[in-house]
Amino acid sequence: MKARLESGHVMLGQDGLTLYDQSGFGRPLKEGVRLSPVEALYLVYRGRIEVPGFDFDSLLVHFSGDVHVLRSFLVYRDIRERGYVVQTGPQDFRIFRRGEKPGKGESLYMLRVLSERDLIDFAVVRKEVQATINMRKRHVLAVVDDEFELTYYEVKIQKPAPIEDTQNPEPVCGILSSRSVIIPAAPESAYDQAFYGKRFDDDRIVLSTIESVSLMEQGFVTVKHEGRNITAQEYREMIREFDTEMEPKLKVYQNLRSLNYIPKTGYKFGHHFRVYLGRKVHSEMLVQAIEPNTTLPMNIISRSVRMAHSVKKKMLFGCIHAEGIAYVEFARIKL
Repeated sequence: MKARLESGHVMLGQDGLTLYDQSGFGRPLKEGVRLSPVEALYLVYRGRIEVPGFDFDSLLVHFSGDVHVLRSFLVYRDIRERGYVVQTGPQDFRIFRRGEKPGKGESLYMLRVLSERDLIDFAVVRKEVQATINMRKRHVLAVVDDEFELTYYEVKIQKPAPIEDTQNPEPVCGILSSRSVIIPAAPESAYDQAFYGKRFDDDRIVLSTIESVSLMEQGFVTVKHEGRNITAQEYREMIREFDTEMEPKLKVYQNLRSLNYIPKTGYKFGHHFRVYLGRKVHSEMLVQAIEPNTTLPMNIISRSVRMAHSVKKKMLFGCIHAEGIAYVEFARIKL
């Protein structure tokens, strides 16, 4: 089937309508079918169309003014050969359910193509994922690494449901040892039941700095130091001096606690928190607090997802924004 180059696209005549009708290639127009560069490259690669004066290699070079064309072609080819119909879409591609195509079915995924070195802007990701959700689709990232291997991630915005738990700890007065707050607590106290701190001995619990700030701000813990009670703000400023991530961690911590979840340090997993849903034996999520306007390389996110998967947990990024906290989950998937 003969084609021609025209204004950055490849055009087929009326005979091209069979490709659209059978397999969803291109967009039908009055004069025939218009193919996007990756569609044309794929059809030339498979020997289904000819573009006079070009073979696959020269056509790939021709379209290389778009520095992402090779990456996009590799993803397009992979998805097509998995049995899906693919069209360019509001992001990079929209993917139809197997056996369905334009006019005879609905798209299932909205897909964005990235390299392992691309920076992920969490504000942009949230907007794109929300737009995908509004269209009742699933949001997927196709990441091409430096050796042109492909990995697919589904990205969701999770809305954690609160857990019923009305038990509050009793007010106590603690002491300050360096930066650590130690509170009096009998065995099986409400602080034990709510999994605050670590038991120091039968009479005491030592709190983490984040727990201490949060409990002081709620009025459950007061701290005596050098003969007087220090304020929560004074303690907060003291902690901020040695923990530069204290502010975003505290916001996410307090939000999780407001849902009656139990966030504990995620240091052993390389993240801010491991999170328990109620009084369960094993944590179910790893959570990293993300400040506004934060970007992370995709390869850093990949490490986080791999770690979470290896310990059978979900990987969530608690994105702080003007309206509150949005929990963005990344998970590897197989299409």
